[in-house]
Amino acid sequence: MTDAAELQQLIRGSIPLSEAMQFNIDRLSLDAIEVSAPLSPNINIHGTGFAGSIYSLAVLTGWALCTHIMEALEIGGQLVVARAEISYRRPVTADLICRCRCNEEQRRVFAQGLRQHGKGSLLLDVEVGDEPAALLRATYCAIDG
Repeated sequence: MTDAAELQQLIRGSIPLSEAMQFNIDRLSLDAIEVSAPLSPNINIHGTGFAGSIYSLAVLTGWALCTHIMEALEIGGQLVVARAEISYRRPVTADLICRCRCNEEQRRVFAQGLRQHGKGSLLLDVEVGDEPAALLRATYCAIDG
């Protein structure tokens, strides 16, 4: 199974934007992930978090958790973001921190769909910052093949 450092290296090596953003996986388990990136390379003209960086980091957070789950459950497939919507609630004034959780039932249904039908989907909420400052709701789909 891929650990946090290996998964971070995979993402940074495959998605150049993540390297520029300084994407970092701080915590990783089957139940949750926490990802961070410093504010300075992700800043806008107002000195707060750039909306594009916030969105990208949140999408990558969910993608990383899904990838980790697929590897841990030994299920293959091509993982894509099928749909994502973000709500910006307040400016991000510190380092970008994303948190996402996935419970056992969600993982079971995702894996079962992929194994039995060749397609599984996972709806995840990714919180950015405290309270949270932004919230991404995204559907990740894996297709066998």
